[in-house]
Amino acid sequence: MIVKINAMKQIIAALVGVILASGVLARGQAPELQRIPFSAIQGVSVGNAQDDAAGTGVTVFRLTVPGRAAVAVFGGGPASRETETIAPERNHPLNALVFSGGSAYGLAASGGVARCLEEHGVGFDTGIARVPIVCQSCIYDLGYGSATVRPDEQMGHTACEASFAGNDPCSGNVGAGTGATVGKAAGMQQAQKAGIGYAAAQMGSLRIGVAVVLNSFGDIYSHGKKIAGMLTPDRSAFADSYTTLLHTAGDNLFTANTTLVAVFTNGDFTPAQLRHLAQMASAGLARCIDPVFTTADGDTIYAVSVGDEQHKVSANLDAAGALSASLVEEAIADAVYSAKNGS
Repeated sequence: MIVKINAMKQIIAALVGVILASGVLARGQAPELQRIPFSAIQGVSVGNAQDDAAGTGVTVFRLTVPGRAAVAVFGGGPASRETETIAPERNHPLNALVFSGGSAYGLAASGGVARCLEEHGVGFDTGIARVPIVCQSCIYDLGYGSATVRPDEQMGHTACEASFAGNDPCSGNVGAGTGATVGKAAGMQQAQKAGIGYAAAQMGSLRIGVAVVLNSFGDIYSHGKKIAGMLTPDRSAFADSYTTLLHTAGDNLFTANTTLVAVFTNGDFTPAQLRHLAQMASAGLARCIDPVFTTADGDTIYAVSVGDEQHKVSANLDAAGALSASLVEEAIADAVYSAKNGS
């Protein structure tokens, strides 16, 4: 799909001043916001594996050079692995980030990713063995396909090997987006299909790429227009998740949710700055998903500085955060329009 860039132009004026101040561009130059393919983000390679019949899968973002990373959790029910290793006070270099289905069961996929990385000589050398640093977050997709078939170690290994064979940032119902759905305030019978989406842009020498696995409790909007979400019981028109939530008694919300976001940049940011970048990127979720960040979601955002240190660029954190939030919006739209709906 061709994603419009008009919406991004609204932030250019603000971005110009702060990016000029950061030294990324020489004063007096006119930076242009350019859309680029996600594959143009150097330092990360994407691999996918899925079970289409079971409706679940794995996406691996393998870093070609270990990188600094941070994470911010907004939803009430995350399923994650090793996130404490990339906390700013620890700052262990990340080798791979894994998104998957399967809820907490899907965390088994990271074992296969770690094994694959070890086989390729990747990981922290302890003197006895190489130990890869692999972080993972999962969506709840057990209600879409099979509740008993989940991403496992072998699926994780397959996705990781795919990231060595090539770079495949494919949108739609692939990898972790295979079983993604949205608009589940009334359960799966009124939900709509979503998937994984991508967006990337360059401004001056700063590059940012975003991946979103869209699996929300709430409905999806783009520039104020609903584009996906809860349907009426006969699935002939949109219903409203917000109104349904307001009339929900008790705290027993339908919990088959969680939206995952990864922001990759060549910006030279510290782990603490990357965590703030992830926090700013959450504005993109808030603009597009309603309701968002509920206790029925495990919304999680990673921010990763990728590439060789000598090729990273100085950039203003606020400019990068504002652009990241806009790219989250575009990636959400891509996840919707690339999905196979009608299910």
